[in-house]
Amino acid sequence: MRMEAQRLWNLTSYPLKRLFLHSSSYAFRQTPRTLIIRSCSSSTTTSSADKAAARASGRNRRNPSTTSTSDREAIRAIRLKKVEELRSKGLDPYAYEWDKTHSATQLQDIYRDLGNGEESNSENDHVSVAGRIVARRAFGKLAFLTLRDDSGTIQLYCDKERLVGDQFEELKAHVDIGDILGARGSIKRTEKGELSVCLLSFAILTKSLLPLPDKYHGLTDIDKRYRQRYVDMIANPEVADVFRKRAKVVSEIRRTMDSLGFVEVETPVLQGAAGGAEARPFVTYHNTLGRDLYLRIATELHLKRMLVGGFEKVYEIGRIFRNEGLSTRHNPEFTTIEMYEAYSDYQSMMNLSEEIVTRCALAINGKLTIDYQGVKICLERPWRRETMHNLVKEASGVDFNDVGNDLEVAKKTTLSALGKDLDNKDKASIEACQSVGHLLNEVFEIVVEPKLIQPTFVLDYPVEISPLAKPHRRSTGLTERFELFICGRELGNAFSELTDPIDQRGRLEDQIKQHEKKRAEAASTTSDKKEGTENEDDSYEVTLDEDFLTALEYGMPPASGMGLGIDRLVMLLTNSPSIRDVIAFPVLKVQH
Repeated sequence: MRMEAQRLWNLTSYPLKRLFLHSSSYAFRQTPRTLIIRSCSSSTTTSSADKAAARASGRNRRNPSTTSTSDREAIRAIRLKKVEELRSKGLDPYAYEWDKTHSATQLQDIYRDLGNGEESNSENDHVSVAGRIVARRAFGKLAFLTLRDDSGTIQLYCDKERLVGDQFEELKAHVDIGDILGARGSIKRTEKGELSVCLLSFAILTKSLLPLPDKYHGLTDIDKRYRQRYVDMIANPEVADVFRKRAKVVSEIRRTMDSLGFVEVETPVLQGAAGGAEARPFVTYHNTLGRDLYLRIATELHLKRMLVGGFEKVYEIGRIFRNEGLSTRHNPEFTTIEMYEAYSDYQSMMNLSEEIVTRCALAINGKLTIDYQGVKICLERPWRRETMHNLVKEASGVDFNDVGNDLEVAKKTTLSALGKDLDNKDKASIEACQSVGHLLNEVFEIVVEPKLIQPTFVLDYPVEISPLAKPHRRSTGLTERFELFICGRELGNAFSELTDPIDQRGRLEDQIKQHEKKRAEAASTTSDKKEGTENEDDSYEVTLDEDFLTALEYGMPPASGMGLGIDRLVMLLTNSPSIRDVIAFPVLKVQH
């Protein structure tokens, strides 16, 4: 019987065949019906079919970083049999609770002065821990488990001589890597300096049915990592650290806003008109109301309604939804903070964005010089502030202050200056511009934006692309708007907010007209284009938010507002190359 248990142990350890398992056990009063391993003879049996499946699971090992479907099913069948065996003994492999006294990190801290080879075995040094078993190994009569909890790892130490009867074999027959265990015991530091819990008892709290990825290769399939994030976090603990840091960023933002007197509010996700930005919305249908509703593409217009209602400082951290492309920088749902402050202008928002980002950087990294994908970024204040006109002139040699309002002349001047450096797509984008303001912005996006590595506020955008910003008080045709760029990416967008309801109506109506013109042009050329081209995004409808315009007619105080992308901020502060790395469950294409 002992040999049969040993054989099953060897079979079920794939793919972590080099590792072993350890624990000891006797019953604890506080855990009725939980799997407590007691002294009893091994009764593990395996059918010939299960044996064959287990043997098959070890054949194809050329690529140990993956586990084939047949391997998984063979291992799952064996583990399901263990579940049945445990239940047949009156033991529950899916416990209700565990009385945990310490985390792994707490024990590492409390016993940091314990010497090598020393053991603390007094009643006060008996501890209880819980977590997932991620590694195992054995040397003769000693066996070890590595237990990982939310804080870190701790070793579980088992000396066979301390155990009664067949407890050691019983442990080997029922516990696998991936199982979630509770363990109680005293504290010992091994001769090699590893702090360990010397087990007095343990319990299987959750029996894992599927094998974890290979320890030495991890989970390397990028798509699978995003699709099965729960496995990704088990196999790659640093992934979970990114989401802990993300939580810390959000907490720090809230702490900053609250300390400055802002009030956090909530606005509707389902809206009658998608406004506050120009983006394709997600459309849904409300059965009771018998009408279409839109997932919000911004929180702006409802937050401004709060200013009309008498609030002077408001913000919202929330999900935004845009039915657009997928890339390393874009996810259809993402998180922003939008904030609005009465009686201030966009200069105030520049100072506030510096405050938020630097506080978050210090909270996450403890310093203001960070590394992002091999590039050093200095977040020391103040950050560079420059107009879009000057940045475009600096990068391209074209001074749009001298171009005038003749669109065709402006296009020729631009193509003459940049033509040799533009690809066909960029040339087509320039040719398609509907105004000089659009042209200025297009040139900025092509030749300037990718080069804005260090923090830079780009000031004073054309009115044509800024329908919600106040006219610039010194420059005709421009608005008091800035965007914040770091590492060639837009991180924030802010305005001195437009409060004139007549001007606002005119600009929004003009925006709709321009959009309808693009829709008509896209529709007329649909037959000549393949599905999935960029113009497909112009097919959505833009509606006027009459209620927002009504609110403005009641009067909104002078104000500034800003939206800041939390996902991109977390990317920057955690050195993450893709937005999918900082969203726990990103939107992915359907697998076929």
